[in-house]
Amino acid sequence: MAPHSGPGRSSPEAVSPAPQRQHRSLGEALRAAGAVLDGGRAGSETPSEEDYDENVRPTLAKPRVIRRHPGRTGDTIVRTEGAAVMSNFASKSTPIAVRRDSGIHIVSDDDKNLLQLLRESSEWTQDSSPKRRSRKFADLVFTRQFSAFDRQNTSSVNSPFHGFYTLFWLAVAIFVFRISVDNWTVYGSPFGTSDIMKTMFRRDVLVLLLSDGVMCGLTGFSWAIQKLVFNSYLDWDQSGWVIQNIWQAFFMAGVVGLTLWRDWPWTHTVFFVLHGIVMLMKQHSYAFYNGHLSTVYKRRTSLLSKLKQLDFVDPVTGPTQTAPLVSALSTQHLEIPPSAEQRRKSISQLPNPKESDVEKISRAITSGQALDDEQVDLFERIIKWEVDALADELSGTTTDASRAYPNNLTFIDHYKWIPLPTLVYELEYPRSESISWSYVIEKLVAMIGVLFVMIQVSQYYIYPVVMKTVEMKEQGIPLAARFQQFPWLLSDLIFPFMMEYLLVWYLIWETILNILAELTYFADRSFYDAWWNSVSWDQFARDWNRPVHIFLLRHVYHSSISSMKVNKHTATLITFFLSACVHELVMWCLFKKLRGYLLLLQMSQLPLVRLSRTRWLRGRKALGNLTFWLGIFTGPSLLCSLYLIL
Repeated sequence: MAPHSGPGRSSPEAVSPAPQRQHRSLGEALRAAGAVLDGGRAGSETPSEEDYDENVRPTLAKPRVIRRHPGRTGDTIVRTEGAAVMSNFASKSTPIAVRRDSGIHIVSDDDKNLLQLLRESSEWTQDSSPKRRSRKFADLVFTRQFSAFDRQNTSSVNSPFHGFYTLFWLAVAIFVFRISVDNWTVYGSPFGTSDIMKTMFRRDVLVLLLSDGVMCGLTGFSWAIQKLVFNSYLDWDQSGWVIQNIWQAFFMAGVVGLTLWRDWPWTHTVFFVLHGIVMLMKQHSYAFYNGHLSTVYKRRTSLLSKLKQLDFVDPVTGPTQTAPLVSALSTQHLEIPPSAEQRRKSISQLPNPKESDVEKISRAITSGQALDDEQVDLFERIIKWEVDALADELSGTTTDASRAYPNNLTFIDHYKWIPLPTLVYELEYPRSESISWSYVIEKLVAMIGVLFVMIQVSQYYIYPVVMKTVEMKEQGIPLAARFQQFPWLLSDLIFPFMMEYLLVWYLIWETILNILAELTYFADRSFYDAWWNSVSWDQFARDWNRPVHIFLLRHVYHSSISSMKVNKHTATLITFFLSACVHELVMWCLFKKLRGYLLLLQMSQLPLVRLSRTRWLRGRKALGNLTFWLGIFTGPSLLCSLYLIL
């Protein structure tokens, strides 16, 4: 996903009250707003390193509050936008969601709000301003949708290419039937020698399951750290994030160390290490997002105390020279409803971002120096606006005050987050109304069927080749002689590995994640996009594994820009390198060899991305897609051959 920033959020009050015809569907509303609807999913097309930026949430209207100040001379009444406390969340209507290519927005269930959002989005796309703001946590908002191959996805079911999907599975069924017949003829069993099945279930199956449960339970340590941060035993910006990173290092070392200590077979190792990496990413997202909110919460609490001090200030009659002067303060943002996005925008436009207007005002209030009436009124307006904007930040994507920070820091909520099929923590996600058990059974049957096909293909085509290379090494055949077999080894593995690659992807992203989503009422099933239409490797990286891509986008790419102050190209390099290192770690756990083949091949995608943007390849989608598929065809078998031969 390559999200874009928006010009801000407007409240429903800003929408014209003129009567409009009620639209019967979301598609009709989109067409009324001037949006173009296409019937299929062509995948993302914007280069990720060029268009990574934040999405924004739409503004929800907040009530005006009238406050009288007991310590003030006269009878001044000040009106501010929003309440100092996050109130009226429960009165917000149940949201619906709209997805755009550039991102996802949650809006209230109101056609007027929807149309207003679409108009603002259209205006933003026409804004030619080159200025972009980097921020640590992009608002990657979720929406209700189905995965591309799900039968509930009407656009895919009605696709003119749906017949090829049916043909593929028919061909797979006939192919596996032929393998089973051969196995029955030779070995008297449809599974053949069943070496892989024996490897999977020979030993430590219960130990593996128990270890996995303990590993998931240990993620509660990250929750405990956040409770200590909230209760001021730890400061997130000083020691909190350091302790979290140390814990994550020990956690991952324990996961890898257990596979080595138990000397697990490759099937156990792959499952446990990959699941350990998933739990690591979940802990990181949970900790760093809540750590960020803890800083926001403490700042808001501090400003509320300053506001109370200001209530009892007795302003002097004449003008004062106490800094900051009214003329030196920025007030343009006060005309806009307070929101987290508008706050970041106003901060980015400050000439001296090292000290904001709010910090100057806080220092003036603390000093106890004389303030005139105009200063007091303006200070109050600015602080209230800031408090309301921080409240919006603390509410995140939630529409219920009981789920806003710090109410989300409960033991139960943490372990509800762990099984969700997403790696990016948010305060609220779109939810389905109920569990369809027939759908769960359907996906379970599909999962078992795909596993059966994978075992058959591996046992019949891949296992004999692997054992042949092992025998060559055991017989002491020199490297030069073994390397002569490399082309034939590669040709023997290229087709079965291509099939295994596709089946592994389908197993995880279409069956397992959909089962988890259905059981956890998780309504956003966009686990992948049309990666098979990729014309470059960065598009493939965005589309084939969206949960990991969104995690890297928020917690590596954006965090690198905001924390390390690097440009977008360096942030892209850091993101690719970290991803390549994690993939290489998995290969080391499998082969017990540190060769770096996968790391080098993955890093070579960066120059290939640059090449795809040259005048020779730009716009030539067929050639780009052909190049992509050649890489997918040869990559997995090439890697396996290198690890086996060398």
